[in-house]
Amino acid sequence: MALLTTCIGAYPKPDYVKLPDWFNIPAGPDTADPTKQWAAAMAAMGLEAEQIISRGVAEAVRNQVDAGIDIPTDGEISRENYIHYHCRHIEGFDFTKLTTKAVRGGNYQANLPTIVGPVRARAPFLVQDWRRAQAFTDRPVKMTMPGPMTIWDTNADDYYHDPRKLGADLAVALNQEIMALAEAGCQYIQIDEPVFARRPQEALDYGFENLERAFHGCPDSVTRVVHMCCGYPDRLDHPNYPKADPDAYQQIADAIEQSSINMISFEDAHRHNDLKLLEHFSATSVIFGVVAIAKSRVETVEEITLRLRQAMEHIDEQRLIAAPDCGLGLLGKELALRKLRNMCAAAQAV
Repeated sequence: MALLTTCIGAYPKPDYVKLPDWFNIPAGPDTADPTKQWAAAMAAMGLEAEQIISRGVAEAVRNQVDAGIDIPTDGEISRENYIHYHCRHIEGFDFTKLTTKAVRGGNYQANLPTIVGPVRARAPFLVQDWRRAQAFTDRPVKMTMPGPMTIWDTNADDYYHDPRKLGADLAVALNQEIMALAEAGCQYIQIDEPVFARRPQEALDYGFENLERAFHGCPDSVTRVVHMCCGYPDRLDHPNYPKADPDAYQQIADAIEQSSINMISFEDAHRHNDLKLLEHFSATSVIFGVVAIAKSRVETVEEITLRLRQAMEHIDEQRLIAAPDCGLGLLGKELALRKLRNMCAAAQAV
């Protein structure tokens, strides 16, 4: 029986979807706000905007399924980035008051929306995105959203001045989306928390508590997925981009196993882990990154197969899922498809 396969979130936007994308907007304090660009692009597409986006989502889903992916995503085609798209649907964020802030451990600066009041969920919106994507396949589409710590890190807080309290309120807002998705029938819901790898002690202090708050009440019919990559570079083939501490996964592994998380997503292709990491998990399944998302070199079927077999020496094969390290937006469609096809062939081979 082949290993299951999935994607993490983002898929390259087709050229005809004229929306801004954080994969091709340079980071920096002088960069125009991508959300304003998103609003202008939606206005430019006019009444056909939803049809164009739906066509792009259909292409992303079908590309993944044709490559052999068992659990596809909607490709995040409608999002300018995976964080601020969600924040636009939460009260308390001011997208006109931008604050320059260093993010991801000080690796870059950006003009970011500012939190100016209590954060509260508005009407659920991801159900519509999920239904649109699910209509294009009979395979279960996984929906993704940013986690509380990652939202805090990628916005400027001018109200709470307390990441624990802000995270708790964000978790309540995320929970509304999760419960709406669950009620609609979504089987896989993923929270992205890459900042856990950047700040493992803060993750242990309060991050996991707020993650549990976000999933509170989620029914057993839903697989609770959490993604924790170690950081995107700003371009392809940038090997010296500062990643999170390679020991971070080890520091939080036991907390993951003790939590209500069903599947944890780690990157391994960009920088191999000590595979003893996998031995921390006796109940939690592991989504294991086996193709790099910021390297143009395409991994061969043979080398992916070898790494999966090495992983299987440390975890039951029923709890090992093959995936890219993270979203595929930097690669472009051709490279992304080549990597996905090889990954799926390797999952079949083992």
